[in-house]
Amino acid sequence: MRRVVIVGYGMAGARLADELRRRDQDISITIIGAEPHAAYNRVLLSTVVAGTMTPESTRLHDEKWAADHNVDLRLGYEVIEIDRASRTVTIERTRGAFVRSERTRGPRVAQEETGDARVTVPYDALVLATGSVPWVPPAEGLVEDGKLAAGVVAFRTLDDCAEIEAKAHKGAPVVVLGGGLLGIEAARGLAGRGCLVTVVHPVGHLMERQLDPGAGGVLARTLGQLGIEFRLNSFASKYLPGDGLILDDGTHVPAELVVVSAGVRAETSLAVKAGLEVDRGIVVDDQLRTSDPRVHAIGDCAQHPGTVSGLVQPAWDQAAVLADRLTGANPASRYRGTSVVTRLKARDVDLAALGDVHTDVDCPDSEVLCFQEPSRGRYAKLVLRDDRVAGAIVLGAPDAAATITQLYDRGIPAPTDRLALLLGRALPAEAASPADLPSSAVICRCNTVSKGQIVSAWRSGAESLPQLAEATRATTGCGGCKDAVCGLLDWLGASQPASA
Repeated sequence: MRRVVIVGYGMAGARLADELRRRDQDISITIIGAEPHAAYNRVLLSTVVAGTMTPESTRLHDEKWAADHNVDLRLGYEVIEIDRASRTVTIERTRGAFVRSERTRGPRVAQEETGDARVTVPYDALVLATGSVPWVPPAEGLVEDGKLAAGVVAFRTLDDCAEIEAKAHKGAPVVVLGGGLLGIEAARGLAGRGCLVTVVHPVGHLMERQLDPGAGGVLARTLGQLGIEFRLNSFASKYLPGDGLILDDGTHVPAELVVVSAGVRAETSLAVKAGLEVDRGIVVDDQLRTSDPRVHAIGDCAQHPGTVSGLVQPAWDQAAVLADRLTGANPASRYRGTSVVTRLKARDVDLAALGDVHTDVDCPDSEVLCFQEPSRGRYAKLVLRDDRVAGAIVLGAPDAAATITQLYDRGIPAPTDRLALLLGRALPAEAASPADLPSSAVICRCNTVSKGQIVSAWRSGAESLPQLAEATRATTGCGGCKDAVCGLLDWLGASQPASA
């Protein structure tokens, strides 16, 4: 029996285990997870901070999952060494260590590990899914004795969310360090809890990776109307516990809590120690192999030319490819990269960004159109090449975002009425209703679920939203496709013969 060991029980590692078991019921799967929790959807942490979702509702697996799928799951363990010569990993218990072993049969309750603190686990294939770690700005006082100072919390894990919730009281001043995607989501969630939020960002506009200055300005204005203040082009210089931050220009920003969301770095320490090739991340090829062909890497810790870090869709695409290869289901499977659509998950703000968003209007080989209405929180930028969508930013216009995303996914020509497209008034004829969508149309981008897959699952008996989610994983990412999936369900129920 082939033995696959997965280091990391986050979104990438959990998805890989699911994909492996879907393809092969017999392959041996061991997962080493540092956190004491079952896998959860990190994409939804901002909704936990906002108080609109419970931690339990973000779970990717329930407590019976490992038992039901014959997976040796070790929670609260840390890998301390990879021995590539003997093909083993040495793991050590940390806190709250539990084992849910495939060797146990029948109903299973998590039991605390009573054996040795260190265990050696052999592998035939090793997968590093160690994710990333928060980057903390080098401001005086933020870190003490190697740990975040009192009153400073990162925004990365469920435990972080619990700490933020405990300290984020109504009316309390809070500073969020970082105006990227996660920082904005955290800021909106905290403002929704009644906190007085200030975002400190070192760049001149928000979400500079996904937005141009015009869109960043409109986003800041929209969030400002929701009670969030911004200090752009600013750096934290010194942290004063319980009092706030001193910025690089000498101004003081009051804060009872500082939330760090200033970016992440790939967690590569294990790979470095094992002598694998590492650059910004663990370097992998199209087969997701590291410099050691028996060791693979996926997700935020992996570096592939077609990967955008910090987003879930590439990790899940990689998990499907690697599962094809490790089980032999499709030895020819290769990962060629992921075209990503970024969506901001913040209440009262609808934002999508995709492709090449930084092309200027005077670019000779592109057609660039831009519309903005800051007073109503609307901004739309469309980049076309050869009459096809190459990039777009759509803020405050969900209908336009849906249409442009479909055009981008399918690579079909854009309608000739460009203004109508930007305003959400031009729908491609093929997208007029669920019946007109082609089978290949992507409905759930997070999980790359097409209309055809949803129809097939429905015909196989998945006739409710929870059943469809279980069968296809649609709606289990960011949740933005829920309305589209429900529309397909309604259409199928009205027009298709139900399963016998």
